[in-house]
Amino acid sequence: MSDAPVATSLESRPAHNRLLAALPAAVLERFATDLEPIALPLGHVLYEPGGRMTHACFPTTAIASLHYVTESGASAETAGVGNEGLIGVALFLGGDSTASSAVVQSAGLGYRIEARALRREFERAGALQTVLLRYAQALIIQVTQTAACYRHHSVEQQLCRFLLLTQDRLSSRDLVMTQDLVSNMLGVRRGGITEAAGNLQRAGCIQYRRGHIAITDRAGLRARACECYAVVRNELDRLNTMNGRCAVATPLTV
Repeated sequence: MSDAPVATSLESRPAHNRLLAALPAAVLERFATDLEPIALPLGHVLYEPGGRMTHACFPTTAIASLHYVTESGASAETAGVGNEGLIGVALFLGGDSTASSAVVQSAGLGYRIEARALRREFERAGALQTVLLRYAQALIIQVTQTAACYRHHSVEQQLCRFLLLTQDRLSSRDLVMTQDLVSNMLGVRRGGITEAAGNLQRAGCIQYRRGHIAITDRAGLRARACECYAVVRNELDRLNTMNGRCAVATPLTV
């Protein structure tokens, strides 16, 4: 994972990440000493294919896009990671590199932790291990569903899924993103995104101006989305529910 600037803002705290918030207080207190606040600007590369990952990152207000990049330079998003997750699952699944890349899609803040510190806490086989393994399962489901979506659903349906998941992570109707960015995320021609966004705008679901997309009719957007959005959202909701029980569990003896 490449170097990231240290955050100077106090707008974020560890509990703003849902995985960290799910930890019992005693575990989070111990674990928090290894967390370093960072700023995650738009376009910042957290790691690249084949590169050694030295840190994991827990976003709080930022969103990162996990990409697979072909030899020709073409790419497509395999999953998004916001405040519900962690960037760098390979570090606790037995590796320190990956074939994909992670790039900041929506600027914000987060916390990073050195690989050895993450593994040390993970190997205690306590609450953090439980929370991270549950998240890894949810991430695998998201990657699998995204692959199916690219293969079987229209660009408009893919765009609806992407916008809904982005809004869920930001809790805002106003999304800062260009058509070029969305085109790169979905791995389709910009012309396809322009046409799909135009259809959604005419239907009253979104309002688009250069660099900004406002979701004006979420229900309409959901109605036009394929089932892939609901599958991913339901899995993340299930993860949050299960992890919520973890947070109120009896703290581990340390």
